[in-house]
Amino acid sequence: MTDDWAARRTEAARVQAERLRARQDAEHAEAEALLARFVRAAADAGLAHERLEAKGYGGKGTARTSLRGWYLRTDRTAGVTTDGTFYVLTAPLSPLDRLRGVRLAPQRPPLVLGAGGKDGSSIDLTEALDRLLPGWQAPST
Repeated sequence: MTDDWAARRTEAARVQAERLRARQDAEHAEAEALLARFVRAAADAGLAHERLEAKGYGGKGTARTSLRGWYLRTDRTAGVTTDGTFYVLTAPLSPLDRLRGVRLAPQRPPLVLGAGGKDGSSIDLTEALDRLLPGWQAPST
């Protein structure tokens, strides 16, 4: 009986993990599609992009990156490049990193930036994009 219960619990946990992974994959795919549409709209509108910088953990300095795009958060901790790739723009920076610059790895974008953080620190991806280019989702005529 104990083995049967343990096997059922293990299977239930596996199924739950698969559902969570599938839901996260769907959210990431939706966010990736939003970013791709935004990048096209930004290019069509001639929205100026800039070189993105990485911030050190705890606000300790900044470092150059080779990335060009737009900051998605006002605290400049997330950005999207001109090709639609999402980056978290924070990293553990050494003094050498601050001098030479850093390479950041792309991340799968969330639909809510800063979810699970402090109250008021999260923002929907669509709202962040609307702040950069109001009306970007409106169909062009």
